[in-house]
Amino acid sequence: ANRGRILDRNGLILASSVPAASIWAIPEDVDMADPAVLAQLPALAQLMDVPLAQLKQKLDTDKTFVWLKRQLDWDVGQQIKALAIKGIYQTREYKRQYPEGESAAHIVGFTNGEDKGQEGMELAFEKELAGQPGSRRVIKDRLGRVVEGVGEASPPIDGREITLSNESRNQFFAYQKIKEQVLAHKALGGSVVVMDARTGELLALANYPSFDPGNRKKLTGEQLRNRAITDVFEPGSTVKPITVAMGLESGKFRPDTLIDTSPGRLNVTGSTISDTRNHGVLTVEGVIQKSSNIGVTKIAQEMWETFSAVGYGQKPQIAFPGVASGRLRPFKSWRPIEQATMSYGYGLSASLLQMARSYTVFSNDGRVIPASMLKLKQPPVGVPIFSIKTANAVRHMLALATGPGGTGQRAQTVGYSVGGKSGTARKQVGKGYAAGKYRAWFTGLAPVEEPRIIVAVMVDEPNNGTYYGGTVAAPVFSAVVQQSLRFMGVPPDMAVQPQIVADPVEESL
Repeated sequence: ANRGRILDRNGLILASSVPAASIWAIPEDVDMADPAVLAQLPALAQLMDVPLAQLKQKLDTDKTFVWLKRQLDWDVGQQIKALAIKGIYQTREYKRQYPEGESAAHIVGFTNGEDKGQEGMELAFEKELAGQPGSRRVIKDRLGRVVEGVGEASPPIDGREITLSNESRNQFFAYQKIKEQVLAHKALGGSVVVMDARTGELLALANYPSFDPGNRKKLTGEQLRNRAITDVFEPGSTVKPITVAMGLESGKFRPDTLIDTSPGRLNVTGSTISDTRNHGVLTVEGVIQKSSNIGVTKIAQEMWETFSAVGYGQKPQIAFPGVASGRLRPFKSWRPIEQATMSYGYGLSASLLQMARSYTVFSNDGRVIPASMLKLKQPPVGVPIFSIKTANAVRHMLALATGPGGTGQRAQTVGYSVGGKSGTARKQVGKGYAAGKYRAWFTGLAPVEEPRIIVAVMVDEPNNGTYYGGTVAAPVFSAVVQQSLRFMGVPPDMAVQPQIVADPVEESL
């Protein structure tokens, strides 16, 4: 059966099958002593792109059947057929083509030589894509050759098409930007997720390093890892808006409630929590703008819950292999210091996909919606977590964090208002944290008043002089937001300015 195509949301082909020739032989029928046959073997080896010595070795066997090369281009198969070497045959098969190459590799995945899905959506929807092979009853001779057909043949049933939520232009641009940033900062890798803020559909999901699904000869584990979905990390300060939203929802805090963060350090059951400097008295809005660890700790000490409700510690309900659930220990087992550190992103872990999804609670009037890798016919309803008032208040704080004096100023983009939170988390090694190793995060939404997209960015271990989320991850967010909204036809909501000025602000780790 012809395997079904995988399409993006606009109908562009991400994976399709084309005819291919697989070459096989009955070794005892190949007369290796015939000079004419020996003269043709170099041409056969060249067409199949295999060493001549390897070809001769395959033919010098007691086996009654041997594959020489699978899934060659159909035109090449016709050239081999024209050689008319006795004992050399070919079978018509199909092979997959992936027009978007490495930019969409981690979403689409690939099939093996038997045309069965091995990774990505090719694996997740194997049953639907593969279809059903045809069949017929035959009589064969001792060498396996068909002598006579018996009865009626059953025709194959082709696989069905799968339409993803992915948008190819958005996907390619996001991949290029994360690749550029990883290389520029000499990082180990990076990921970016672009989500429709109203529906939860994934418009882009890109990782670097990546690979070409059509040419996997030198594929490594690092290239194969779908970091945005399978890898979980401590997200650092990007969870602070969730903590603040809890405080607002409890009624014990308002955006203008004053919190004393002096003297820049706080002792919690023998452990010290610190900010980059003494911010003094901050409003709740200022806690987000300055990314104060002490501020969110004091909010968290007054109340707690909800992390699990927005998706942390739970496996995202998407049809995709290797989806990670992250880690969030039961609330009753938390010690005071853990309650404090979780408020600013330590002691729990999440994937980049989970981070993007959690911010849907701010783009949907306090409702969290599920993520989807398939194109939806109608938007989901979502689960209410916060009030509309709380969601609007936190969005305003996220906008302050990207404005003057905030830690995410480099997230600003031309023509569109943005809001988001940077994060810089130390990397865990064993039971402790490695010196000088960090992950840079930025998660946000745009436009602020009526969000259309959520973009989450992670750069793993930047090593080129700076490692803060506001300087490493935020510029990727900025570029991807601007281009994505243009692709979606969203009109600018701000006056277009020729240049964005960002003053450096240190982030709390």
